[in-house]
Amino acid sequence: MTIPAGFFDRPANEVAPELLGAVIRVGEVAVRLTEVEAYLGEADPGSHAFHGRTRRNAAMYGPPGHLYTYFTYGMHVCANVVCSPSGVATAVLLRAGEVVDGRELARARRTTSKRDADLASGPARLCVALGITLADGGADLSVGGVRLETSGMSLPFDSGPRTGVSGPGGSLDYPWRFWVPGDPTVSRYKQHAHAQRRPREAHERADNEPLSRD
Repeated sequence: MTIPAGFFDRPANEVAPELLGAVIRVGEVAVRLTEVEAYLGEADPGSHAFHGRTRRNAAMYGPPGHLYTYFTYGMHVCANVVCSPSGVATAVLLRAGEVVDGRELARARRTTSKRDADLASGPARLCVALGITLADGGADLSVGGVRLETSGMSLPFDSGPRTGVSGPGGSLDYPWRFWVPGDPTVSRYKQHAHAQRRPREAHERADNEPLSRD
């Protein structure tokens, strides 16, 4: 069953753990989410919206339950679910998951993956496996080609600091990475090595996988 937009009309750190186990579906490929991260807009030094609204982050200020996509490293796409009422820029980064439908197509798209658990293990990999592009930004996840569906289950989860985020936004003060413990598709945690990076760039570096592997 598709998740209604009203579900997302809350801060991202409340929505995020409840998305674990949900399924994002694009055409014949579907991924069960096992890892997500919450970003709380202008109150969050790790968020793209920390310094306010820009052309790049405008979708974060839009209606809840829509998709916010962006480039990272200038070549990879990452996808977020917009949360909170319109005008409040919070979002959940879809970090990792298990391909549960369309595995052959996902393998064809992710030719560098040596095992199925790696197909969507990381936010850029997840988008490649699903076929999500920048053009999907702004999509309503309750209708159309990109859908977010509930599994009807509440999964146990762990939480901790967000991966690859520099400065204060990557500290223990922001334990807004949530994952299913023990799941092989959860991506590797990596603390950002360069704390001096400006906060507005932190979320852009959210993908913790080296360029040569994606």
